[in-house]
Amino acid sequence: MQQRIPSGSLKSTKPGAIISLIFSLLLGFVLLHGCKKEEPSTPEWHATPYEIDIPYGFPTNLNIPEDNPMTVEGVALGRYLFYDGRISGRSDPDSMMSCGTCHIQANSFECGINHPKYFGGFPFGVTGKPTPHVMLPLVNLVWNSSGYLWNGLVSNANSNPAYRNIEDLVWMGIVAEHEMDSDTNLSKQLIQNTSGYPELFYKAFGSETVTVKNMGRAIAQFIRTLISANSRFDKYLRGEVQLTPAEIQGFILFTTEEGADCFHCHGGDGNPLFTTHLFYNNGKDSLFTGPWEDPRDRYHITGDPMDLGAYKATTLRNIAVTGPYMHDGRFATLDEVIEFYSHHLVWSPYIDPLMHHIADNGVQLTPAEKEQLKAFIAALHDEEFLTNPDFGPPDKFPDEE
Repeated sequence: MQQRIPSGSLKSTKPGAIISLIFSLLLGFVLLHGCKKEEPSTPEWHATPYEIDIPYGFPTNLNIPEDNPMTVEGVALGRYLFYDGRISGRSDPDSMMSCGTCHIQANSFECGINHPKYFGGFPFGVTGKPTPHVMLPLVNLVWNSSGYLWNGLVSNANSNPAYRNIEDLVWMGIVAEHEMDSDTNLSKQLIQNTSGYPELFYKAFGSETVTVKNMGRAIAQFIRTLISANSRFDKYLRGEVQLTPAEIQGFILFTTEEGADCFHCHGGDGNPLFTTHLFYNNGKDSLFTGPWEDPRDRYHITGDPMDLGAYKATTLRNIAVTGPYMHDGRFATLDEVIEFYSHHLVWSPYIDPLMHHIADNGVQLTPAEKEQLKAFIAALHDEEFLTNPDFGPPDKFPDEE
């Protein structure tokens, strides 16, 4: 049966009413969406690539991890953090400590024997506990791929991912009781709550959240810019200056086995880094057990008995300002070092085979030859590096801008 529709209900179907209804709906839609605020779009993050300018004659193989490419923003942030004592998680000036507390630019980013607090070049942490060894300089490390610290504990070859590269030295310094003796959580919280830093972290890494990982990345980027390549010897190689006769004779002694025989461990024969970055037992001691045992030599990393008493050969660039010398700081002056290699080498079953003059207890340099060798070593001094304002402390920190 067909359903009947009341005739009164058909009034709403008149054409004018339908058009009016449609117009009202369209107008409401336009007003609704026209008044809605548009959400601001987040700008796309990107950082500016930082190009390492490789000096004349230097290697082209750089140690830059794939997950921490060099950027202008990362380097700038790293410089702030390197010198900011709040990285130790402390705000009290009397207990704050930064990387720059010990790594002094004027001393090639080593403590130096003239440090106003660490007398004789022997640093200690906020607890007063001394560091196990004297310091190594932070110079030209972008070319070091064989490990960091005197024994190479921190290395790309390390099976433990927590000890791989410069980035990892940062958190290690924060927690070490002979350094900052702090907690990484305190460090990142204090930096996070310091005005200016979240913005810098965003510019460098795309996030305002401060992390220990990104703190390490930024400081590592800054350290990789610390390049020394403008000594008198560098200028000589570029044809800009002439070395003195004493410097030339010292260079000959440095690079010959019949002379001072330095080049095997410290380069110089085409190696502008003046270190191989490798580890050697150079004849300082004869016994490596009992009271003489040092649990931080290369042997305790590799387990190879031939690494007993072996330590990293440090660079000789700016060496005049990086005393005291050897891993334990036993020599205060370069004269003592040259005297040691000339007459006082100590034989042991673990002596490195490159120590060719061990049977004679040294290379037996004459007084005149010692002065010539010292003159050449002095030609490796790079005053521009030691005073470059780009490497020094910032005039202001982020919260002071």
